[in-house]
Amino acid sequence: MDIKLSQCFIAVDDHDKALAFYRDVLGLEVRNDVGFEGMRWVTVGSPSQPDVDIVLEPPLADPNATPADRQAMAELLAKGLLRAVIFRTDDCDATFERVRAAGAEVLQEPVDQPYGVRDCAFRDPSGNMLRFNQPRKQ
Repeated sequence: MDIKLSQCFIAVDDHDKALAFYRDVLGLEVRNDVGFEGMRWVTVGSPSQPDVDIVLEPPLADPNATPADRQAMAELLAKGLLRAVIFRTDDCDATFERVRAAGAEVLQEPVDQPYGVRDCAFRDPSGNMLRFNQPRKQ
């Protein structure tokens, strides 16, 4: 049996700001942009991983959700408590400089971690934590 990652989801509160970040800053390609019942889903991904999609979705992608539930999810997103994504990079320091220069909120400057990677962390425009790690050379 062969199981592979196909899609993962990141909640965003403004798709246009998210696109400007994920497409223009990180260099991900836009693969799909779909609206349904007043909501929007945008699929992006790395050109080097054509079989893995990241879906940028509303914080509560359920048309039957109550207004109270929508508000609760929006508040959790604003606090950065919904998602975290880890990207792999071949140059953590260069990635850090590029993302920082674009104005992203820095959570952690590049550092060598005891578990074998050099990594850094930011918040995306919606407040999600994104980490970028580079495996250390042996």
